[in-house]
Amino acid sequence: MKHRNASLRKRCLLALSVALLAVSAVQADDPRALADDPRVADAISLWSEWVAYQAGRDRVPAVSWGIVHDQDLIASGAFGLANPAEGIEATPDTLYSICSISKLFTSVGLMQRYDAGELRLDDHVSEHLDWFDIQDAHPDDEPITIRRLLTHSSGLPRESDFPYWTDADYPFPTSEEIRERLSSQQTLYPSSRYFQYSNLGLTLVGEIVAAVSGQSYDAYMREHLLDPLGMDSTTTDIPVELRGTRLAIGHTARDHHGNREVVGPFQTRGIAPAAGYASNLTDLAKFAAWQFRALEGQGDGLLRASTLREMQRVQWLDPDFGTTWGLGFSVVQEGDRVYARHGGGCPGYYTEFRLEPASKIGVIVLTNTIGSTPGAYAGAAFPLIGPAIASALASPEEAPERDGDLARYAGLYGTIWGRDAVVPWEDGLAILDLASSAPAQGMERLKHIEGHVFRRIRSDDSLGEEIRFELGADGRATRYMRHSIWAERVER
Repeated sequence: MKHRNASLRKRCLLALSVALLAVSAVQADDPRALADDPRVADAISLWSEWVAYQAGRDRVPAVSWGIVHDQDLIASGAFGLANPAEGIEATPDTLYSICSISKLFTSVGLMQRYDAGELRLDDHVSEHLDWFDIQDAHPDDEPITIRRLLTHSSGLPRESDFPYWTDADYPFPTSEEIRERLSSQQTLYPSSRYFQYSNLGLTLVGEIVAAVSGQSYDAYMREHLLDPLGMDSTTTDIPVELRGTRLAIGHTARDHHGNREVVGPFQTRGIAPAAGYASNLTDLAKFAAWQFRALEGQGDGLLRASTLREMQRVQWLDPDFGTTWGLGFSVVQEGDRVYARHGGGCPGYYTEFRLEPASKIGVIVLTNTIGSTPGAYAGAAFPLIGPAIASALASPEEAPERDGDLARYAGLYGTIWGRDAVVPWEDGLAILDLASSAPAQGMERLKHIEGHVFRRIRSDDSLGEEIRFELGADGRATRYMRHSIWAERVER
């Protein structure tokens, strides 16, 4: 069903204008107020303005996001409409299908049984699933093991043999149907030869969790991970009864006219261990905080620190040296930063869960549409916000005394060429062209000269052109001039 009319699309886009910075804590006794440090608050403000612009330009109906440091959800927010037809706004508590982020939960469940000594990573899958009878097209090569399932190097096909991603009503199979169809499927590659992302493979990991524990998959994950972490809003399959209220309505990719259609309800049924979970920003922040605790040996007895470290360490390197994977986690290096992450893409939803273990920073971005770029949104946060957090932690006493007068210049400014965000930064301002693909690199610092005049600080710390603000009757800047061009204050 197409959006009903142009005014509805306008409502969708206008709602993107409200970015909610909500400082909260994962634990009630938060001993720090990291987000109150001006260095951190300014960086988060600039990043969130950039995300709002990027998402608005791409007509993303809704985004919920959060920044975690160690045990604290230091900032969270949302903008847009979780249900455009009813005008229901997104919040940090809005539920989304998180799709393949589900694989992280399933992988943790499997590694809990590994910690308990109930299985080995090099066990053949058939040792735990006696119905594992896929046709092996390469019987003389390495057998399919649990390790290969977790690293997507098993040689299995990507999917169980059902057209659940595209057919009407998304006919995800039951566990029984997956088993029945498996014998007619064939391996794609020899085990351990290539990386081949496989929802079928992680579905089998969930089946092993159930077989070894003697519980249903849902009961096991609830008892051994979700409940202990207080993830009360997270479910192992989509709560369709909440669709349009607490659960955001999903949308398709844009068509040739830039429009998106509503995606109907679905449940992943037997594929749930690989793609079924629904969650929200608040719960996923708890999952992130737990991992930072667990890596320090304080993981509430749910997983050994050494086990989680192995999960977040590269276990598979593809022959092209372009794909690296841990045990369940995608492990990637971007510049000098190493992330343990996973994205999710299901009918109507794209999401990203990304941790940097070295800095104990996590970024979570949830959207209710196909064709958004939450991975890019999250990835851009670390080089912009990470240095601010590091500075605030290293020298809290050196937090800049925020000149209250600088706030008068903060805001969004535009010309026919685009939009800029201006925020206080250190003892001056920062300005960012919101069309930039890399905000940390695109940001420019401005030094206060006198009155309402600033100058750009060049990369060699010399001063460049002048930026002159003009104030209105309320004392706030209404526009600024740069290179003899006026940029007017605009509303989001």
